[in-house]
Amino acid sequence: MKTIGMLGGMSWESTAVYYKLINEEVKNKLGGLHSAKICLYSVDFDEIEKLQHQGSWQATANILADAAQSIESAGSDFLIICTNTMHKVAAEVQQATSIPLLHIADATANELKANKINTVGLLGTRFTMEQDFYKGRLQDKHGIKVVVPKQTDQTIVHDIIYHELCHGKTNTHSREKYLEIINKLHQQGAEAVILGCTEISLLVQQQYTPVPLYDTTEIHAKAAVKHALK
Repeated sequence: MKTIGMLGGMSWESTAVYYKLINEEVKNKLGGLHSAKICLYSVDFDEIEKLQHQGSWQATANILADAAQSIESAGSDFLIICTNTMHKVAAEVQQATSIPLLHIADATANELKANKINTVGLLGTRFTMEQDFYKGRLQDKHGIKVVVPKQTDQTIVHDIIYHELCHGKTNTHSREKYLEIINKLHQQGAEAVILGCTEISLLVQQQYTPVPLYDTTEIHAKAAVKHALK
């Protein structure tokens, strides 16, 4: 079994879900008392969040690159960044290490293609929905058309992530807002919707909507286990 390097803490709530899912998947695959070999580096998200909203992406890249080097030095065989938004600096993180980086958008695209999904809606932070580092990768590398919410809905999605979900808070009103936006994306032609922020699955699960949902946290975690057990 390979050792999985987890670069987490963005937020720690979703990183805890990653840790649980990865260990559950290893147990499912191997049985007995098996658990995953993991090296976890958890950053201080307050520092990262401030830099994100200042647009200081190179500074965030430096922090994550240093963390990735520590993960490699600790003996990890490959790396996952346990957040969608910070894949904006995935190239810089990869350049700082010699171990492979398992990209969350590629893992998600593989699931979409396996289910013959050609057009998908994307929810996430404003950075993920607006910028091309994620949706551009889906479109250019994988040929998947991406639909995003209108600006006012993007603000709602973004604010709920940072003001509620990253604090471990969930409430029914926010879930209803998300479900409304998911329905709008479906009406715009999305065959499914990506929960493209690792905190969103804390609030919205498949039981709440007939629109197929792709939980990137679960997809990424399972892809990491598959790679670790190859």
